Amino acid sequence: MSTQQKVALVTGSSRGIGASIATRLAKDGFAVAINYASGADAAKALVASLEAQGHKAFAVQANVADAGEVSAMFSAVEQHLGKVDVLVNNAGILKVQPLAQVSDALYQQYFAINTQGVFNTLREAQTRLNDGGRIINLSSTTLALKMPGYAIYNGTKAAVEAFTQVFAKELRGRAITVNAVAPGPVATELFLEGKSDELIDQFAKMPPLERLGQPEDIAAVVAFLAGPDGGWVNGQVLRANGGVA
Repeated sequence: MSTQQKVALVTGSSRGIGASIATRLAKDGFAVAINYASGADAAKALVASLEAQGHKAFAVQANVADAGEVSAMFSAVEQHLGKVDVLVNNAGILKVQPLAQVSDALYQQYFAINTQGVFNTLREAQTRLNDGGRIINLSSTTLALKMPGYAIYNGTKAAVEAFTQVFAKELRGRAITVNAVAPGPVATELFLEGKSDELIDQFAKMPPLERLGQPEDIAAVVAFLAGPDGGWVNGQVLRANGGVA
């Protein structure tokens, strides 16, 4: 039996939920590739922190919206850590704005990163992920909540959920599972920024558990899907939201 360390690639993982996912997977024994688009300092700091704890980590820059950069990212990870076993598609953007006020440029940016970015990594994973591997895509509970201002964002995530459920079937014979995790409101720096205490409190009271999710809550669900106990879950969307929807 091979004892080679398994490799996890987490896109958009220099901070926030992605950083928590990478940290949790490292603690679970994976060598982790920290992908970033522009936050080089944060990515390198996370790598240094993980290495100081005895984990194996590697920072790799790539814009997931660019297919060529995605291919080069996989090659760099293979060179530094080995062939990828777990792909976590976390990279994404969110800008709350009514549909009629969304510019063409913002619309294109939304779909380039949130949707085409996932398409690019999934297509690459088709041939480059190890048999028996795991793919976990990040969706959002905003799809279920249908709140004003989230129409375009929801459109990108609806596509990701569709990709997830079909791609799971297209990988038949490879023993690769494909699932999505759909967080509710999570207390990240990006989520809290610009919100009043009253609005934050309103979001916190939405779930029956009466609190905001923490990045570690989402990382734990991803870790379950990436680990041995998640092997029989395939083609599913897990709503990790404290019961808000």
